[in-house]
Amino acid sequence: MAAEASALAQSVFDRSGSPEEARRRIITTGQLTRLRSVAAAQLDGPDFIVRTRYPYPIALRWRNVEAQKSADGQDDAQAKEYAAVLKAAETLLGYSALLTTALAHEAGITCKAIGAFKKKIATGLGGPGFGDWQRILQQIPTAEGMSRLPPEHPLHELAVFLADDEAEEACRSLATKRNSRAHWREDLPAASAAKLKEAQDGLRFLLGRARFLADLQLLDVTNVVWDPHEQSDTVTFRRLMGDHPVVPTESLCHAGPERIGHILYLADRDQGLHPLSPFLTCEKCKSCAALALFHADKEEGVLLQTSPDHGHFYPYEGDERALRAVGLR
Repeated sequence: MAAEASALAQSVFDRSGSPEEARRRIITTGQLTRLRSVAAAQLDGPDFIVRTRYPYPIALRWRNVEAQKSADGQDDAQAKEYAAVLKAAETLLGYSALLTTALAHEAGITCKAIGAFKKKIATGLGGPGFGDWQRILQQIPTAEGMSRLPPEHPLHELAVFLADDEAEEACRSLATKRNSRAHWREDLPAASAAKLKEAQDGLRFLLGRARFLADLQLLDVTNVVWDPHEQSDTVTFRRLMGDHPVVPTESLCHAGPERIGHILYLADRDQGLHPLSPFLTCEKCKSCAALALFHADKEEGVLLQTSPDHGHFYPYEGDERALRAVGLR
């Protein structure tokens, strides 16, 4: 970009013509360079990175936080922003824990927290919450079998997400605030500004720690065509990264040993595809008609599916055999 800008500036002196013509030439020819410069500058902003490069559920929740912050001065704006921050934090941990559970199942790895999560869903003890997600992420580093995974496996990055005291403290603070709000133990208005700042700082810290998620692409497979001559699948998919679910369809060729299904996958840095279903699924929400992610949930004995994107839920209508196969039913 610097070279392009220098060449453009030099062209003013290398070509004949009036100053007005030179000005028009710089404006017209330099438009792409200016747009590149603006886009590159935005990539230095962590808010922009989360909103545009993180997986859809997290990016959408972050957009909601920014929208509520922009509403400052309106009635209950601070309370709404506080609620949005806590929901974003829970979605970040929930999404990361569900990725961890799906990847661990694929690799034949488990831990006590994953077993407890499955038991909750399978036996009707209730749905998972902030603490369940946190425990899964904290226990996976020491789970039996982690050491045999190749160093590039995405579970290693998830394993270090909460693996220090600072991350644990941020989670503990956010969990306390989330539980206080859920159980109607709200702070007095005089203290809410300080609590909001604490929650924002904790969320930003955890989002920074989770930047590796921007490299782990969330793919919703919509079509698969097998080519018997090439012995490969042509996979059509939607890349659910950034804060909007309406994205262009893309395609890739997959020649791995496993056939690809019409489900949700995680693409690692080497373009290896890891199935996320039935821990995470993707469908059009029956409540709002938007494309959304869902996970199995439980409430008063009823098997539900709940969206971490926007919190909508309704009775589970998928094939329960898939849940039984992974211990969720």
